[in-house]
Amino acid sequence: MYNNMVSPPDTSKTTKLERYNSYLRRVNNTKLLAASSKLLFRATLLVALVLVFIFTINYPGPIVGGGDSQNGSLHTTSRFFSSSFYGSGTAWEKQVRKSSTPQRPNGFSVLVTGAAGFVGTHCSLALKKRGDGVLGLDNFNSYYDPSLKKARQNLLSRHQIFIVEADLNDSPILNKLFDIVPFTHVLHLAAQAGVRYAMQNPQSYVASNIAGFVNLLEVAKAADPQPAIVWASSSSVYGLNKDNPFSESDRTDQPASLYAATKKAGEEIAHTYNHIYGLSLTGLRFFTVYGPWGRPDMAYFFFTKDILQGKTISIYKTHDGGEVARDFTYIDDIVKGCVGALDTAEKSTGSGGKKRGPAQLRIYNLGNTSPVGVGRLVSILEGLLNVKAKKHVITMPRNGDVPYTHANVTLAHKDFGYKPTTDLATGLRKFVK
Repeated sequence: MYNNMVSPPDTSKTTKLERYNSYLRRVNNTKLLAASSKLLFRATLLVALVLVFIFTINYPGPIVGGGDSQNGSLHTTSRFFSSSFYGSGTAWEKQVRKSSTPQRPNGFSVLVTGAAGFVGTHCSLALKKRGDGVLGLDNFNSYYDPSLKKARQNLLSRHQIFIVEADLNDSPILNKLFDIVPFTHVLHLAAQAGVRYAMQNPQSYVASNIAGFVNLLEVAKAADPQPAIVWASSSSVYGLNKDNPFSESDRTDQPASLYAATKKAGEEIAHTYNHIYGLSLTGLRFFTVYGPWGRPDMAYFFFTKDILQGKTISIYKTHDGGEVARDFTYIDDIVKGCVGALDTAEKSTGSGGKKRGPAQLRIYNLGNTSPVGVGRLVSILEGLLNVKAKKHVITMPRNGDVPYTHANVTLAHKDFGYKPTTDLATGLRKFVK
């Protein structure tokens, strides 16, 4: 009886096989999905990179963001873009050429370094207004709030002046600019400014005021034609000089700050490139420039701000109890001096890095010739603001500042008619307004 019973079919093997096949299908589907995802990701990344590249070479506007110092991350990013992408593309080259093309007969084509700075902005506007071609260069570092430089950039843009965002030490971009434009002149105003900041960040002064200047001269010497160069030195080179007023023939081998030392080094470097390569070079020693769109680190600027905010301001006295005084020079007078120096600059005599003959080498003071005590400066501001300042008189710290400056501008007056016309009260009235 039991032998006649039929055993049910064994389905365990079939079930296991189906489960295994189902597992394989899931594994294969997962692999296929993963491969598809990777392929899609790579394709998307490739398209994005292509789009970024196309956008960059055709619309190479400045890289905008929160500021940092010259050694900061933003500056590094900016320099990366300027070296790798910035400086190529027809749209960018068109902007460069249009901005640098003069609009008057025999007009200059001027590269203005530090164009978004205080003096650079005013000089660029003056040159453009009279019909010269002006191309700006600025790295927008954050020694002070970069938003002020951006505001100046917007002002220049409204007057059809284009600023290339790049650093003086970026050789590829400088070479590119000189390849595109046969500059007749360079107005070199870019520098790390400020006497006291040198104690905090000395390397930035060497990078900008020495290495950056040398890099610019290296590119200019190889240009054909070589441009004539007018550049900003500083009254700080007089250092511990005790002769008054300061004259160009006075000794300048006792700098009181690293800033002054780098500017003095610039004057010696200029002599070298003039002597070896035939570059026409004119150095201008500025004396305490002030006015609208000025630098926030200058005394007249932060005094005004602090007085309005009811803050106490520190007024320095000398170590022997005397008054600290400066030869405050209004920006419009400085601009006239810069333009006069450009107009009288002779052509460089070199070509392709080879000197063909002696070239012009000059140095001038640009000041107001009327030193004013800091106490008088504060009194004028009090009257203009109609606010009494809270004053704290202290002895000048040994941070590189000098107690007194006074410019003799006889040489500049003789050679290009430089004659300052704005006294401190008039200039501060225009600034406060």
